[in-house]
Amino acid sequence: MVRGPAALAARGAGRVAAAAGLLVFALAIGVVLSRHPPPLAIVLAVGFGLLGTLALALGRYDAAVALGILLLAAVRFEPAPGDLVLFVVIAVALVTGRFDLRRVPLVVTMLLSVFLALNMLASFELIDVTRGVTFFAITFYLAVFGLWLAGYVHSAHRARVVLRAYVAAAVLSAAVASLALFVAFPGHELFVRGPRAQGLFKDPNVLGSFLVPAALFLMEEAAAPRLLRFRRSTKLVLLSIVMIGILFSFSRAAWLNLVVGAVVMFFVLALRRGGGRRAIAFVVVSLSATAALFAVLAVTSSFAFLGERARFQTYDVQRFGAQLSGVELAARYPLGIGPGQFEQVSPISAHSTYVRALSEQGVLGLLVILALVLLTLNFAARNASIGRDTYGIGSAALLSAWCGLLANSIFIDTLHWRHLWLLAALIWAGTTRPFAVTPRALRGRSLTPRSTRSESPARRW
Repeated sequence: MVRGPAALAARGAGRVAAAAGLLVFALAIGVVLSRHPPPLAIVLAVGFGLLGTLALALGRYDAAVALGILLLAAVRFEPAPGDLVLFVVIAVALVTGRFDLRRVPLVVTMLLSVFLALNMLASFELIDVTRGVTFFAITFYLAVFGLWLAGYVHSAHRARVVLRAYVAAAVLSAAVASLALFVAFPGHELFVRGPRAQGLFKDPNVLGSFLVPAALFLMEEAAAPRLLRFRRSTKLVLLSIVMIGILFSFSRAAWLNLVVGAVVMFFVLALRRGGGRRAIAFVVVSLSATAALFAVLAVTSSFAFLGERARFQTYDVQRFGAQLSGVELAARYPLGIGPGQFEQVSPISAHSTYVRALSEQGVLGLLVILALVLLTLNFAARNASIGRDTYGIGSAALLSAWCGLLANSIFIDTLHWRHLWLLAALIWAGTTRPFAVTPRALRGRSLTPRSTRSESPARRW
């Protein structure tokens, strides 16, 4: 393949930006460790773990990626274990020439660069410098992660690696967290918060939202199998486990996320050519999973708490008040108050990705974030409309998961949710995928002009 000077320059710039992002992330880890030094045993364990990850990434690159995706289900603190694994993987990709920005839409790279620049510009107003540096480093790392993953997924094999690891992480998280609510096994308190399943996340709301894309992936795979080579009955069992986890997170934002995603997926499947059969299969799958949910609710006697959670809560007023204070901050600080500073001026978190961007990076930051998420939504809708999947990962599932996550982001701050950047990267990877007419679509058609149809098959070929 011939590469022009512009392509080589863009690739070099991408490597430099990724290296800078990893350096910032490493510096942030150093700052955190200097302020909160861990015990020597933990330091040694992390050191040996990083060496083992490096050996795995050099010998079995895809296996290291699968490990990093699997560990996305454990984000109790930052940097999380999955971040450290993926940090090593991305570093290996940089050194070995596997970090390629050419598979990422240029406008996405530009918008991310502008957003990161606005973060640095707003840093002049930092109140807590340590918090600001750490928060910005995580944002920088996640942007690099999204760009790297979009370039990594360029074949059906790699798409299967990512999909299997993510679904496995979701199923394990849902199963263990749900079981911990009713079985007092050793360490069960780590996976729950009161009567709500939390998993290894900081908050039950994060667990619920993390499980939703996996549920949508399994729904589309059950209706139209592609990458997961399981029986439909096995997919239904896995889907039921994930749905139970979403239910027992008792997160209203996650429930909204799932409902929006399911409705979008139904219409996408139904409106496609010959989509009636798949739409019916989707309805059957959804009803089967819903029946399993009602059975679990009946067995565990959880209907009362479900009704209580579904009502308006008293702290909802405080949440909306925090969002209003974010708008007021934007009026006082046009360039924003700096990354991660909202909690320094408000007793309650922003509870909205858009309010956080508005208050911390100003109006320009909000506009850039809106442009990025809406552009990604446009990419996902276009992929779904023409039937272009991401190397086997269904475009209907990606579109529905992104729509649900955008709705979720109105009520919860999702900027540092790893699965948000994973979904965006898969959509970007599908957008730049070369799209060709499938053999099934060509069946019965002639690919040659009428004047050449009388020629021999060898000559026509």
